[in-house]
Amino acid sequence: MGPGPGPDVPGACVPRECNVWLSLGGFHERGHDWDSTGRIYNCHLLLDSSGRLVAAYRKLHLFDAEVPGGPALRESSFTNPGRELLPPIDTPVGKLGLAVCYDLRFPELAQALRGAGAQILTFPSAFTVPTGAAHWEVLLRARAIECQCYVVAAAQTGRHHAGRASFGHSLVADPWGTVVAQCQEGPGLCLAQLDLGYLERVRRELPVHGHRRGDVYGALGGTGAT
Repeated sequence: MGPGPGPDVPGACVPRECNVWLSLGGFHERGHDWDSTGRIYNCHLLLDSSGRLVAAYRKLHLFDAEVPGGPALRESSFTNPGRELLPPIDTPVGKLGLAVCYDLRFPELAQALRGAGAQILTFPSAFTVPTGAAHWEVLLRARAIECQCYVVAAAQTGRHHAGRASFGHSLVADPWGTVVAQCQEGPGLCLAQLDLGYLERVRRELPVHGHRRGDVYGALGGTGAT
């Protein structure tokens, strides 16, 4: 699966019929290494208004966790991690950065997209009910404030099976961190207007991106701590 038209692209007829772009995720993709690994990739697809596949981002961070009150999930048991962050995509509403679900918990990813020119960050997700109730809105608003971007997060809702349910509450936050649209419990639709003039004003009046001290902490890292 790669950029371009093709019968394997889910929902390709919808953009053509409605003259809209679609951000879709996550979809399970069998990559070129399926035969050797037996694992899929968790993909975020972007379709333009002709139904063409513009970009396919493979989720970098896999959710391996057992949270009290929630299901024990080990995404790495059936999923390969992606290996690259895609540059933001030019769309009719602005430059779109692609991520998926658990990626939301890693501000370095969002900052990298912001540094590459993103104006909108997208996080299609299926948060568990315990983590969603505690962290969903907080994390989305934090990424919007830190990156001074619009954040658009479609969220799966309802029960998958007896052992798992998703939190839902799709949400749009503006670059000031204000929630400008949000779904409630269960299936729904929310609409928001993205004002890039307002985004530029927020960035101009509070120029945090230019104040970042990458010369001091840009190279810091490590995975030794738990």
